[in-house]
Amino acid sequence: MAGSQRTPADTAREAVVEAALGKLGLDAKTRLLAGQDMWTLPALPEIGLKSLVMSDGPIGVRGVRWSADDPSVALPSPTALAATWDPALARRAGLLLAQEARRKGVHVLLAPTVNLHRSPLGGRHFECYSEDPYLTGVIGSGYVTGVQSGGVGTTVKHFVANDAETDRLTVNNLVPARALRELYLAPFEAIVENARPWGVMTAYNSVNGTTMTEHHHLVQEVLRGEWGFDGVNVSDWTAARDTAGAVNGGLDVAMPGPQTVYGEALAQAVRDGRVAEAAVDAAVRRVLLLAARVGILQSAEPVVAEPPEAVDGIELAREIARRSFVLVRNERDVLPLKGGTVALIGAAARDARVLGGGSATVFPARIVSPLDGLAAALPEGALSYAVGADPATELAAADQGFRLTALCRDADGTLIGTRSAPGGLIQWMGSDLPDGVTHDTLHTVELTGTFIPRTTGPHTFGIKGMGAFTLTIDGTTYYDDVQRPGKDDPFEAFFGAPVPRAQVELTAGEPVDVSLTHVVQLPDDIPMKVVTFTLAHCEPQREPDELIAEAVEAARNADTAVVMVATTDRVESEGFDRTDLRLPGRQDELVRAVAAANPNTVVVVNSGSPVELPWREDVAAVLLGWFPGQEGGAALADVLTGAHEPGGRLPTTWGSLTDAPVTQVTPTDGELPYTEGVFIGYRAWERAGRTPAYPFGHGLGYTDWTYESLEVFPGADGPAARVRLRNTGERPGREVVQVYLAPAEPDPGRPSRWLAGFASAEAGPGESAEVTVALPRRAFEIWDEASNAWSFVKGSYEIAAGRSIADRRLTAPINV
Repeated sequence: MAGSQRTPADTAREAVVEAALGKLGLDAKTRLLAGQDMWTLPALPEIGLKSLVMSDGPIGVRGVRWSADDPSVALPSPTALAATWDPALARRAGLLLAQEARRKGVHVLLAPTVNLHRSPLGGRHFECYSEDPYLTGVIGSGYVTGVQSGGVGTTVKHFVANDAETDRLTVNNLVPARALRELYLAPFEAIVENARPWGVMTAYNSVNGTTMTEHHHLVQEVLRGEWGFDGVNVSDWTAARDTAGAVNGGLDVAMPGPQTVYGEALAQAVRDGRVAEAAVDAAVRRVLLLAARVGILQSAEPVVAEPPEAVDGIELAREIARRSFVLVRNERDVLPLKGGTVALIGAAARDARVLGGGSATVFPARIVSPLDGLAAALPEGALSYAVGADPATELAAADQGFRLTALCRDADGTLIGTRSAPGGLIQWMGSDLPDGVTHDTLHTVELTGTFIPRTTGPHTFGIKGMGAFTLTIDGTTYYDDVQRPGKDDPFEAFFGAPVPRAQVELTAGEPVDVSLTHVVQLPDDIPMKVVTFTLAHCEPQREPDELIAEAVEAARNADTAVVMVATTDRVESEGFDRTDLRLPGRQDELVRAVAAANPNTVVVVNSGSPVELPWREDVAAVLLGWFPGQEGGAALADVLTGAHEPGGRLPTTWGSLTDAPVTQVTPTDGELPYTEGVFIGYRAWERAGRTPAYPFGHGLGYTDWTYESLEVFPGADGPAARVRLRNTGERPGREVVQVYLAPAEPDPGRPSRWLAGFASAEAGPGESAEVTVALPRRAFEIWDEASNAWSFVKGSYEIAAGRSIADRRLTAPINV
């Protein structure tokens, strides 16, 4: 597929690559396939090759430093981007990220994540797009096209079936061939065909008995053979386990370095006859082609010679956020706000959660909280604020009120380097150390500075990290011991919970000295050298009943109450799955109490993926805000005040865990069977005959639409649906017209219906609009396990056009 899109420029680049490859000896070639540190591949000056730099995404470009000292634009979460149902907007997001990558000297973005929402318990679903493979593929294609049109590579991940976090390093996912093809491989296939990605990242997990970094069938035969993928296959970090198995399975690059299964180990495997040098050459050829594409191989013309016109990151972040908000309930048209006073309630309204936890973390230069956004948008005196209930029951990184510096000392106690440490977070990876500091000389790191409390009372301090620590607050040492891991997980230092170590009575406004010293001990045999720990803090906790009572009083005295409820980074993050879908803390109780006091209660849900909303019928409006990025508060004000319409539609089903058809994410004896086959998401809900809280595709705007006609006609590349609709409301608006396909005769082996396409329509009050939705051939195909091939299923189908999987307005028959 991808190979059919070759251009003369591709041919010229390949000639340069072949010439460069011919100049390299075995040791240089194998060195190129191994990370030289956490984020880069080595330069090879003898062929004019610069060092290739990779960086985490997908909502921003962190660069090689994990620090707020190196800020990045933070866009809304991938679930939010998918909720826009707008591939053109995804392309613009990608273009902005390419601009950010170039600014930070990054050549390859480790994104997008296109695994599916198989179960609502998946802890990292905020980083994926959808439960639907077609929607995921369309949005992912837009994103990849955007990034690469800015001259920066992508690595579509995690190939494949990395759909949960529990035991993700070792789990063997048993996926039936049909489900693998129709669901989990489908987004990757669509992106390869439509966007020609320059890279993929293979997952930690195994699929049907073979670890993905060694999966010859899926990588060499399917990805490269059937689909024509010509890019680089890079491992997830530390995922490569066996030298010969990896290179023969099709893995090109083993990250991170310097200790990997490639490099010297790969050269030796070739000399021992365990690996053919031709396999090494094939991998090097692909790496050199990537280098040529991004412009770091001498004499090769990059794909993008001149960067595109600059994108305003702040404005785009705000636009994506407001276009992603999904209004799922709006009784009596309580939204947009009609004026009057507003009581804003919830800890997340003041201290916004704008992104998910884990490797997707970036550090924006600014964050507009909902409190900031509404305060700027509403008239003076119209807004009041109450905490109500705080979902954070654990310590968070020291941020508000802290001014900290990291002091690095050698074993003799001599100061050898310093670096500021905003947020109390130290995460130095590979060679990213303060000037003058090396891993050989670094013995201790002291986080030291001052803290000015904003409240009086008992403040809790704690430590996230492993090893020896000394914690001193206001001259008193509260902890001097060793923190040990609670489980055998090399990523616990990154994703584990902070441990409380001190409780200190402090007075608001009075500064105190703080110090946390860590003895750095890095074993010689670890694959990546990382210095990571965090000073954590929690403000005094007031009596919850008192806080809720204050919120109720504020709501009773306001015309409208807006309650922000949220998850925390201990609920949604890389590294673990969820055990339930409940909102943490006493937030459900808060909403019920506020709703009883004010009939005009609006609830804004600040979560990256579904949570249960047991009070949803008791409130006037529910707005799903995802993790909305750095401009989320400003975008929220845009939508609540009616300056803009909420534009989102659900990319995944929202319902209770009790009713959810697929909930198993915990392996048994190392294996996780995908026994549900092709029935996940809305496919499974419909098969089970269960009604979710809010169905796939659902979302309200601030106007009404009438679907007037549906015509199915033969298009140039197959059948297409033409839908005519009219804006019958009083405001201009945008409608996402969704087209679903259903067999006329029920087939127990197939879903009752599935998304076949969609398009957006815009119209003013009283105006009509028309959209055409092509129906791809694949929508009529199934994977035939007997013949191991795609099979076009002839017969009669119903085409349905509507507003969601459950709100189908018009139908028409089609015979194929």
